[in-house]
Amino acid sequence: MHSTRTVPSTVWRHGTARTSSRTIPEEVPVALTYNRASHAVMLASPSDLEDFGIGFSLSEGIIQQASDIEALDVVPVPDGIEIRMDLAPDRLESLTRRQRRLAGPSGCGLCGIDSLAEAIRPVPQVTAHIRFSPDEIAAAMDALPQAQPLNQLTRAVHAAGFWTPNQGLVAVREDVGRHNALDKLAGALARLGAVPGNGLLLLSSRVSVEMVQKAANLGVPVIVAVSAPTALAVQVAETAGITLIGIARQDGFEIFTHAHNIRMEPEQHVA
Repeated sequence: MHSTRTVPSTVWRHGTARTSSRTIPEEVPVALTYNRASHAVMLASPSDLEDFGIGFSLSEGIIQQASDIEALDVVPVPDGIEIRMDLAPDRLESLTRRQRRLAGPSGCGLCGIDSLAEAIRPVPQVTAHIRFSPDEIAAAMDALPQAQPLNQLTRAVHAAGFWTPNQGLVAVREDVGRHNALDKLAGALARLGAVPGNGLLLLSSRVSVEMVQKAANLGVPVIVAVSAPTALAVQVAETAGITLIGIARQDGFEIFTHAHNIRMEPEQHVA
């Protein structure tokens, strides 16, 4: 299935109308199933769905590593797409014990949560210790737009990327939902064998708490986003040991947690 569609449009500009067309992203129901039992239905972009299946499974704690999925097939069906995964016996038993259903709109990060405690569940401590300079953060964010072909076509999707000083952009994934993009990235990094503790997580969206939760599960020490975080995202990032950077622009950025992980020049004090 194609990730975009071109549709007719009428453009109104400067007091006149003209017939035109616009390339827009596709958005389809994607069912994630384990051993033929449906677990989640999300609305997502129909690209990089193998990565999505693996990354979603990692983010939800259904698997601990990509090899826990013994088989994965992406199957078009009349109403959408199914990602059919077969789990190793021990992971299937664990899933059965905590089975719950999710059904949500694009980017729905907490759909199906059945208790307030689970919504703000404790996150793992990120133990990676690596520091970045402002120039490295600027270089990483500068590289992100050119690695978003779907957004260049549509101007309507989010991206999540992973950057290291030695490799530059290791992987970038796009989706209509920011949570889906991050799950796809997590799956891509797992398949590549990348070490999340060695780099920066780049986000083209705002930083909500579930994005920080996913980053903590991934083990990324620094998040850099173009938009601002929520208050709860800052609180969870502080607890998890994640450096959270927002409002990343060409002229700089704002650090909300663990600023010691950024190598900034000492301030000059005026007497």
